[in-house]
Amino acid sequence: MTSKKMISPSLLSADFGNLQRDIEMINNSDADWLHVDVMDGVFVPNISFGQPVVKHIKKHARKPLDVHLMIVDPARYIQSFRDAGADILTVHYEACNHLNRTIHAIKDAGMQAGVVLNPHTSVSLLEDIVQDCDLVLLMSVNPGFGGQKFIENTYSKVMTLKEMCLRKNPDCLIEIDGGVNLGNAGKLFQAGADVLVAGNSVFSSQDPTQTIAEMKRL
Repeated sequence: MTSKKMISPSLLSADFGNLQRDIEMINNSDADWLHVDVMDGVFVPNISFGQPVVKHIKKHARKPLDVHLMIVDPARYIQSFRDAGADILTVHYEACNHLNRTIHAIKDAGMQAGVVLNPHTSVSLLEDIVQDCDLVLLMSVNPGFGGQKFIENTYSKVMTLKEMCLRKNPDCLIEIDGGVNLGNAGKLFQAGADVLVAGNSVFSSQDPTQTIAEMKRL
C-alpha cells in the first residue's frame, strides 16, 4: 500500500536542557513534523509539556507542530493550543464524550484534526468519524511513557484502518506512535502508515539527522 513516508520526531525523547538545540536539529533534518506529547498526569501517569512550553517550541520550530493531547477533556484546551502554535491537534477517542464536535472545533480553530486510538481500542469504532479526520494516530505502545516495546498487533490495525480510509476518506493520514525504529519503520510504511513518530530511535542515535533520513528511505 502506498504511503506518504513522513517522520515526526518526538520531543518527549529530546534533551530538555537543550530543547532549542534539538529543535534546530529537526529543523535541519528531513523530518516533516515535530511531535509534541502533552500529558496531564490523569489520562496518562506522566506529566509533560503544557501550553507555555509549546509556545516556546513554536518560536524555534520551522516544521509544523504535531501536538498530541493525552489529557482528559481535551475540548477545553483547543483554542489555547492553537494560540500556543499547534498546527495539528490530535485527541484520544477514549477521552472524548463528543468526538465529532471536538474534531470540528479543532478544524474551526484553524488546525488539522486527528483522533488517537490506544492499543486496546478497535479501529472499527472510527467508521462514523474517519471521514471528518485529517489523520488518525494509532498508539503502538500504551501511552504515557517513552521507550516502550512496539506492540506487534499494530500492523494489522494499520491495514484495517487503511482499507477504511480508502473507502471513506482517502486523504486521511495514518500516524503511528510508540516503539518506532529502523527495524519496523519499513514494515509500517508497507502496511499503509503515512507518518511515523520517532522518539528514542532518533534522539538516542549517534547521528539523529541520518537516522531520520534513513527512516524516510525505508
